[in-house]
Amino acid sequence: MRRADLKAVGEVRRDLREMLRYRCRADTADVAELLATELVTNALVHTDHGAEVSLRLAATRIRVEVRDGTARKPRPYVPIADDGTHGRGLMLVQALADAWGVDPVHGGKVVWFELDPGDPGTV
Repeated sequence: MRRADLKAVGEVRRDLREMLRYRCRADTADVAELLATELVTNALVHTDHGAEVSLRLAATRIRVEVRDGTARKPRPYVPIADDGTHGRGLMLVQALADAWGVDPVHGGKVVWFELDPGDPGTV
């Protein structure tokens, strides 16, 4: 998806929700959707290179990766009080993910987060 394709963020959310529906707790799927939305939106708004999203599911870990074509590392931003909703994405990732990070890759970077899927039969 390219920068102009912010409507694709909703598609990413829907696809992620469908993939996680029976594989993790509903509240974990909600957090994964939120955090993926933040990372994809950041990649589309702050780079000119689009984004690629991948999901890895394991019994003990959900990993979502968002790759973009800019090597510049994102930094969490502490917004000022009158800043609206701008700048809170990475703060949410820090607060809600079990782990997260940024890895350099050829031609850009991957920003990722991990969550414990929990038992899908529990809430």
